[in-house]
Amino acid sequence: MHKRTYVGLDVHARSVKGCAIDRETGEILRQSLAANDAGIAEWVSGLPGPVLVVYEAGPTGFGLARCLNAAGIECVVAAPSKLQRPSGDRVKTDARAAEHLARLALLGQITPVRVPGPSQEAARDLVRAREDVRSDLMRARHRVSKLLLRHGLVYSGGHAWTETHHTWLHRQHFDDAALQAAYEAGLETAELTLDRRNRLDAKITAMAATEPYAPVVRALMCLRGISVLTAFGLAVEIGDWNRFTGSTIGAYLGLVPSEHSSGASRAQGPITKTGNTPARRLLVEAAWHHRRPYTHPRREVRARWDAADEASRVRGHQGNHRLHHKWEQFEARHKRRVIADVAVARELAGWCWSLAAPVQQEHPWTDD
Repeated sequence: MHKRTYVGLDVHARSVKGCAIDRETGEILRQSLAANDAGIAEWVSGLPGPVLVVYEAGPTGFGLARCLNAAGIECVVAAPSKLQRPSGDRVKTDARAAEHLARLALLGQITPVRVPGPSQEAARDLVRAREDVRSDLMRARHRVSKLLLRHGLVYSGGHAWTETHHTWLHRQHFDDAALQAAYEAGLETAELTLDRRNRLDAKITAMAATEPYAPVVRALMCLRGISVLTAFGLAVEIGDWNRFTGSTIGAYLGLVPSEHSSGASRAQGPITKTGNTPARRLLVEAAWHHRRPYTHPRREVRARWDAADEASRVRGHQGNHRLHHKWEQFEARHKRRVIADVAVARELAGWCWSLAAPVQQEHPWTDD
């Protein structure tokens, strides 16, 4: 449906530049606004309707879009990476950026991103907080292990960061007071960060068992390599699985090869790495689990199947066989394992979609 007025907003923390284009008269109206959702909605409401409002996704979040949509004003949030910008345009101001958005909206050249509900956005923030703590823990542990390595201390009692390893770490002592203080600070940071991660894990596990996440999480967990943390992360990062198909979800996650073709030449390169980075990392890590032979499902896999519905169990079993077979094919061709893993992750994304999309149709997520 065509709108009469198309509005572009360049939104910042303390100010907003607006530009409205009237499609019937061609009039262009520019406005400087405070970063106040109610004030922006009031200004937009005074424009000739119907109105379409566009602004770029960014650190200011989705509060403005929710406010405008609640007021009966259609608002879409544009994907910044999909905005077409003239290569010769070297002048960037807030007013020009707002006008550019309005003109793209008038031409129908906006690629929108999904606006999650407040509770779904909060769940995604929880998952990303856990991801940040995971990175912090890895860095803290590396600092401790590399400090010991610089002084010739290497643990050889089995796997690192187990209870036995922690006991060994606490037995280490340096005669130099400054070095001992640095070591104790690093070890304390690693242990406190581990506690933070465990608290977030418990919170995510509890939330994954509640509606509306539980049906999708249980379905995804029928695949090997996808535990409750991975399943919940994929569920909240992707949100509405029915936006995609089995062939398009890989492109959304940046798991398809880049390509440069011209005339008779066709060259493919590394994966595009566009789209949702946390979800892509989860799938790449999960794909490694399918390299192991799949003969008899392990006890934990069977326990996950017991919690899922019959269709998900059957589909998950088929997917596990198929994904291990893909690994066997790549191994037979002596493909580099890191490349093979990404290829398996791309197919794993399609299997996840085939499990989650039907379940989400039966148990739709509502935006609150």
